[in-house]
Amino acid sequence: MIKGMKHLNKSLCVLITIMLLSSCASKVVQPPPKPAKIALVLGAGVSKGFAHIGVLKILESNKVPIHLIVGTSAGSFVGSLYAYGYNAYQLQQMAFSIGKGDIIDLTIPDNGFIKGEKLEEYINKLVMNTPMEKMRIPFYAVAADIQNGHEVVFGRGNTGTAVRASCSIPGIFRPVKIAERMYVDGGVVSPVAVDAAKKLGADVVIAIDISSSIDSNQPENTIETILQTINIMYSKLVSTQLSKADVVIMPKVGYISTSDFSKRHEAILEGEKAASEVLPEILNIIARLKWEGRLE
Repeated sequence: MIKGMKHLNKSLCVLITIMLLSSCASKVVQPPPKPAKIALVLGAGVSKGFAHIGVLKILESNKVPIHLIVGTSAGSFVGSLYAYGYNAYQLQQMAFSIGKGDIIDLTIPDNGFIKGEKLEEYINKLVMNTPMEKMRIPFYAVAADIQNGHEVVFGRGNTGTAVRASCSIPGIFRPVKIAERMYVDGGVVSPVAVDAAKKLGADVVIAIDISSSIDSNQPENTIETILQTINIMYSKLVSTQLSKADVVIMPKVGYISTSDFSKRHEAILEGEKAASEVLPEILNIIARLKWEGRLE
């Protein structure tokens, strides 16, 4: 009897030990939550791109974390400067002081009215020639390979050159040659590059679309006609990618002509309004990610 009790006690001890070890093992092997990446995708839209600054003002003032920026055309212009380290209010000051002569170098029409060299120099000067891979926030510029029609996402190398390629509207800017390939405005293939952001590891995508509202003004010259046509193309391409974004911000800038730089203040205000409208949605996502332990 006593021998049987000893055997039973020994078995119970072994069982308890196994249970304790199993419990400890389960706690050890459980991986920590994967940190979430929030991407800001800035869309194409030429002069309407000033609206991006208004959006950034709202996100910044509400401490919305941004882990990577993907920009197309005007979005790459604004995105590169923000990724480098300028805050939204500094960008606003730049917006009010910049003139067409700072970034536009007209030339005899030869595959484009504008060379684009001034735009490249302007960006490189402001970012102190910092290459893309060394930005404060990881930054990517979307362009289109005109030789095969593919979307190309630049994330390394000369920042000004990548932004210039992303902004090179066909028929207005000369195409940009990089490593034996020719590139034009990324809006030709991806006006709001949500897919690119997802491929780059974004868990949450905040997309800013400034192209959906068609400019109802009648074009008065060749450049305005080309820009209006490009904007129509942008608006037709965006819907598929916007459906994949977690949050879509759509500033109401349809009344601003694509080539009108005089309404930059109005565009910034529209960006602020649109961002403020969806801010509760963004803050809810951030709160959920923090509760899951995926954001600090």
